[in-house]
This record gives sequence, C-alpha cells and structure tokens, in this order.
Amino acid sequence: MTIKTHKRRKSSRMHGHGRGTHGYGERKKHKHSGHKGGKGMSGSGKRADQKKTLVLKLYGNDYFGKQGVTSRRTARDTRQRINIDTIEKNLETYGKKEGEKWVINLENYKILGNGNVKSKLFITAKEASKSAIEKIEKAGGQIILSEPVEE
Repeated sequence: MTIKTHKRRKSSRMHGHGRGTHGYGERKKHKHSGHKGGKGMSGSGKRADQKKTLVLKLYGNDYFGKQGVTSRRTARDTRQRINIDTIEKNLETYGKKEGEKWVINLENYKILGNGNVKSKLFITAKEASKSAIEKIEKAGGQIILSEPVEE
C-alpha cells in the first residue's frame, strides 16, 4: 500500500482540457484569481463593482473616495459635536426623564447651539458653546461641563 504524500490542489483540477467549467463559464475564467481581481482586497478600487458590496459591508462607505488631506503637523479635530435641536428631537435615545426634567449624559461631546430648546435639559458634557448654554438655561435647564467654556 502506498501513502499519498501530496494532494493536488483543487485549483489545478478545476480547470484544464475536458474538466468542465464547474459553474465558472469559460475555462480560463477560473484559473487562479485573475478573474476576480486578485486575492483578498486587491481589485477593490475605483471600478470594482463586483467587490463593492463586500467592501461596504466590512469597512463602510469611507473605504472609497477621498477623505481629505491633513498635513503631518496638523492634528485633525476629532471631537464629537451635537446640536441642541438634535438632542431635543431625540430625547428618548439620549437621556431619561425624571419628573419634568430630562437627564442627558453626553460626556464626550461638545454641545452646539443650533436650534431651540423647549424641554428642561440637564446635560453632562465635555464642552459647550455660549449660545447652547444660554438657550438651555433660558428653558430652565443646566449644562455641567468637564472643560471650561471657550472664549
């Protein structure tokens, strides 16, 4: 009895004369990875519609296109910001109601003053603009900051 020491790969058996196409159409289309644009993420560039759904699922829409230029010395501002009108529209998702007031925890955010406030909001935030503080205090709420207000 002889022991099989080397098993041929499927890629060498799936193509060639008289082997059939195994669902890949023409025989030459299934020779290695050339028809798919290469292995892995290769071929996922500008015109890679065959891989676009896979790439978007794995990496999101930021994979394609330009994301802007920042010089090496300039640090990009990565602070998270939110307007008070967004908070007002989505009160249930951002906070919980305690009596008449809404308690909202946005510790990593800067609160910006775009929009109007009707509810009493008690917000814990990293930073806030002057206009946001004024509008929230005018409505009977309060902002507790971990960093001082910018001048």
